[in-house]
Amino acid sequence: MMSLVFKRLLVALPSLVGVVIVTFLLTRALPGDPAAYFAGPAATTEAIEQVRVKLGLDKPLLTQFMLYCRDLVRGDLGASLTTGQSVVSDIKARLPASAELTLVGLIVSIVIALPLGILAATKPNSWIDHVCRIVTTAGVSLPVFFTGLILVYVFYYLLGWAPSPLGRLDVFLTPPRNITGFYLIDSALTGNGEAFVGSVKQLFLPAMTMAIFSLAPIARMTRASMLAVLSSDFVRTARASGLSTFTVVVTYAFRNAMLPVITTLGMVFSFLLGANVLVEKVFAWPGIGSYAVEALIASDFAPVQGFVLTMAVMYVALNLAIDLLYGFIDPRVRLEA
Repeated sequence: MMSLVFKRLLVALPSLVGVVIVTFLLTRALPGDPAAYFAGPAATTEAIEQVRVKLGLDKPLLTQFMLYCRDLVRGDLGASLTTGQSVVSDIKARLPASAELTLVGLIVSIVIALPLGILAATKPNSWIDHVCRIVTTAGVSLPVFFTGLILVYVFYYLLGWAPSPLGRLDVFLTPPRNITGFYLIDSALTGNGEAFVGSVKQLFLPAMTMAIFSLAPIARMTRASMLAVLSSDFVRTARASGLSTFTVVVTYAFRNAMLPVITTLGMVFSFLLGANVLVEKVFAWPGIGSYAVEALIASDFAPVQGFVLTMAVMYVALNLAIDLLYGFIDPRVRLEA
């Protein structure tokens, strides 16, 4: 298993290097002049040039890249010109908010999609199968930002059931003591029931937006994989042996159908990492997605590069975790590795 981890890390290194190079070049190719933006609209040419020299933008592109790589090796992602803080500290402060939103959305989608896909496969062409098709079609068809706006309009504006979609917690509530950065976990650990309930209310709409976006591919893959496995010879043998339907479906069929479902989960999680940028802007969620968008508007290079690199590292770690999970589910994967 350790050899598998080592091989995956070796394969991931060139990808991370490519991400660093492409991100650096793309940020420099963006329209707009950071020096002119931060110097102000009334700044003179001399003042703009002084800001450009201070930011190091007067140096050749190759020199800028070498300096960036030198700082990157030291663990320094640079400083954000919009916040005045280091990018590492900004990402460290905002990453738990994005991670909490993404993970809760994924968990909600799994809880809904897996049973829906299994029931649709065990009862093809029934009403539950038609519901599965409608839900998956709607989830694939609706853009994530449109789904978020519809949920805000219905549950906040029309019905008044949800709180105002502004941040992680109501302005009148005190955030829990920072332990993990996850408000749900921190409020539970500290016994702050008021903050826990407020966090759940604020998280409900953005998490449902993410869940609707992600449950469609999970449910479709679960249904397709279960249909293929349920028609296998070993499933018919298990049924003929007198085993209960629950044992046949869950113990035998679903376990053999899990590998393609887990692959889909990895892909969906990577999609959610990109979709949370739009969701965070719709719900004013203080995560790294909104942080990157604000920096992009201001032509602030360092936060954008730090955001993309963080997403790349998370994606590599996710794929590594999926490979390890394969080995626990199917021992043949460990033997092949």
